[in-house]
Amino acid sequence: MTHPFSAITRLGLGGVALALVLAGSALPATAAPADAVRATEQPTVEEQRLDRAAPQEILRRSGFDALAPSFARALEGSRDYARAEREVTRHASALWRRAVDRAQGRGPAGGDLSRGDDRPLYWARLALSSELRTWTPRFALDERRRAALHTALETASRGQGDIRYPGPRVKRVLVTGFDPFTLDRDARIGNPSGASALALDGTLVRTAEGPARIETVVFPVRWTDFAEGAVERALARHLPHLDLFTTVSQGRPGRFDVERTNGAWRGGFPDNENLSRTGTVPVTDPASQPQWTSTTLPYRLLTEADTGRFPVYDNTEVTEIPAGATQPVTRPDGPTPGSTARAGGGGDYLSNEIAYRATLLRDRLGLPKLPGGHLHTPVLQFGTGNTTEVTDPRFVRNRLDIIAQVRSIVAVAVSASERARG
Repeated sequence: MTHPFSAITRLGLGGVALALVLAGSALPATAAPADAVRATEQPTVEEQRLDRAAPQEILRRSGFDALAPSFARALEGSRDYARAEREVTRHASALWRRAVDRAQGRGPAGGDLSRGDDRPLYWARLALSSELRTWTPRFALDERRRAALHTALETASRGQGDIRYPGPRVKRVLVTGFDPFTLDRDARIGNPSGASALALDGTLVRTAEGPARIETVVFPVRWTDFAEGAVERALARHLPHLDLFTTVSQGRPGRFDVERTNGAWRGGFPDNENLSRTGTVPVTDPASQPQWTSTTLPYRLLTEADTGRFPVYDNTEVTEIPAGATQPVTRPDGPTPGSTARAGGGGDYLSNEIAYRATLLRDRLGLPKLPGGHLHTPVLQFGTGNTTEVTDPRFVRNRLDIIAQVRSIVAVAVSASERARG
C-alpha cells in the first residue's frame, strides 16, 4: 500500500445498496414547544471544522456566509414537518443552483473569491447542516424524521434532484465529483472534481456526433454514506438512459488517469469524518460480487487525443492477492484470473469505490455497452510558498485548466463511443 499522502493524491473517492427512505407524509398537527424533541447530537467531525479561519474566509469572500442565517430563519418559521421538509429542500436546492450559477458566471459573485471555486458549496452545506442539527422545532420531531431532513439536505445540495435531460437528439452524459478532503491537513483544500461538476452541470458540449448535455452530482468523502447506498441511489435510475458516464476524483500531480480496473477493496484511509474502513466493498448480493470491474470508456483514444496541457494515461496497474497466494503483489497490466482485489488502478480509497460501484451497477443493470468508468484529475495545487492564503493565481489557473480538460475529455469520449457503436 502506498504512503497515505501518495494515496490521497492518487485515489479519490465511494458505498452499498441499502436505501434510506425519506419520511413520507407530514405530521398531522403542530405540537406545543414543550413537546418538541430537542437536538442532542453533537456537531459532526466535518461541522466542527467550520469555525476555522480558512472556511470562514472562503464563505465570506464568496457571499455564501449569508445562507446559513437565512436557512435558520426559515426553520424557525416552520410550524410542522411538511413545511420544514419544504424549506430544507428549497434551501438545499438553492444552494446547489447558486454554486452552479456562480461557477458558470451567472448572477453576482458575492465576493472576490474566483467563481469556479467548489469550496463555498462544501462549507455552506456544512453550515446548513449545523443549523438543522441544532434546531429545536415547534413540533414533535423524532430521530427518524430529523435524519430524513438531513438526507434531503444532502441530496438536494449535491445536485441529485436537479438532473434534467432534453429530448433524444442530444446525448446524455452524467459526471460525478467529490467534496474536498484531507481537511485536517489543510482546511484550504479544494477538489477539482467538485469544481468540474459545478462548471459542467447543465452544459452542452459539441462533439463529432452532435451535442451532448452534461449533468452532474457531487458525492461526500464518507465511507458510511457509500456503505448505505448513496452511489446506487443517485445513479440507478439514470444509467439506463445515458449515453456515457464518468466518475471523477482528484488523483496524482500533473496528470490525468483513465482507470482501467476497479477493485472490491477498502484500504482504510480516513475519510472526512476521520473514520477508517478496511475490507471488501459492501454491496447487495455479495455472493455474486466480482473482485474486479472494468472501464468501458474509450481509454486508448483518450490518451491519444489533445485534450489539454496535462497528459492522460491509461492506468492498468492493480494490487492483488493472486489465486492460491496470501500476500498482495502489484501488477502493472491488470489482475490475473482468480485473484483477490487489494487496490484498483485508482487505489483503495473512495475514488476506487465509486468507480467500482458505478461500473458494477452498470453491469448488474445489464448495460455492458454503456461507456462508463473513472477519471482521475491532477492534484489542485497552490502556488509555491503559499501555506496560508486561501487562493492564489496558480491555484485558480490550475483549476481552470483541469476543468477545461475534463470538458474536453468528456467530448472526446462521447464522440469515440458513438463511433464505436456505429
